[in-house]
Amino acid sequence: MALKYPFVTEKAMVLLENQSKLQFLVSREATKNQIKREIEKSFGQNVKNIRTLMTMHGEKKAIVSFENEKAAEEILSRLGIM
Repeated sequence: MALKYPFVTEKAMVLLENQSKLQFLVSREATKNQIKREIEKSFGQNVKNIRTLMTMHGEKKAIVSFENEKAAEEILSRLGIM
């Protein structure tokens, strides 16, 4: 399981509103291809691009953009976050 949970902060919500991108905390060993496959399988949306980075707390974060502009909002509403 590469995905842990969505990363929702004020900064993440601004990124969602302005650029339609979601942030997820993922396992440290997860590759971009594994993350992409898991997101597409779990949510049924095509992933356009993934950027990964390590947080100051030693966790790996993935910033995901989708081909469909409304996909990010749809996923968060499906998860009950928005």
